[in-house]
Amino acid sequence: MRLKFWGVRGSIPTPQPENLRYGGNTPCLEFRSDAGALLIVDCGTGIRMLGKALVEEFGSRPIRAHVLISHYHWDHIQGLPFFLPLYRKANEFRFHSFDLPQASLEKTLQGQMANPYFPVDMGAMPAVRGFAEITESPLKINDFTVLSRRINHPQGCLSFRIENRARSVVYATDNEPGEPSSDRTIRDLARGADILIYDSQYSREQLGKEKKGWGHSTWEEGVRVCQDAGVKELVLFHHDPDSNDQVIDKIQESARARFPNSRAAFEGLEITL
Repeated sequence: MRLKFWGVRGSIPTPQPENLRYGGNTPCLEFRSDAGALLIVDCGTGIRMLGKALVEEFGSRPIRAHVLISHYHWDHIQGLPFFLPLYRKANEFRFHSFDLPQASLEKTLQGQMANPYFPVDMGAMPAVRGFAEITESPLKINDFTVLSRRINHPQGCLSFRIENRARSVVYATDNEPGEPSSDRTIRDLARGADILIYDSQYSREQLGKEKKGWGHSTWEEGVRVCQDAGVKELVLFHHDPDSNDQVIDKIQESARARFPNSRAAFEGLEITL
């Protein structure tokens, strides 16, 4: 299994010179299974460059992929209207997430392209699109197996355990610790995983004061989850818009002092398991 990070920033894109090493695009990951299946996780602004890379790679061949969406806050879906493969008729994408009380997955994604928010609606995308509500039952996608669980975030969020031939990656972004059921869920989902990709947006001081209730976590909590659940590697993710390269360097250094096999995600990071 291979994974690549196309967007690692939280909340809003930050295309500033002081953020160039880690990157300013919002969340998007690409997974390739050992058999070559394509799985995309989240549709932040990083998906735009992923789309361009896929078009170059596949040429005239059709692109078929499944897309997992953790939740519907804009930083996790705002790149979708700029995903070039959706504008090619031969391609096919199946989206998976949870339905909201007021709208289905399909209607929710359509909403960000509705008048007056975007010049065209999803009807301008001729690619075949499918939409499926995700449950806690294991989801088989080619030779991937995906387990999904709810975690603590305003308006809801899913965490994913993605497995492929005895290797496992847990994606747990947008989580606020302190809710006992959610804390147990993340540790159970991460048990024995090769990699935990974890929300490290805030400092401990921020989380205890002005950012309490905003739905994010700290590098310290990521370390605790790894230690409690026997995870092999921690990847710090969803970097705060106000954290420049130097700030993220310090967060990475602090995490490594407590859990040596830690690193901060950056755009273009590729990992093979």
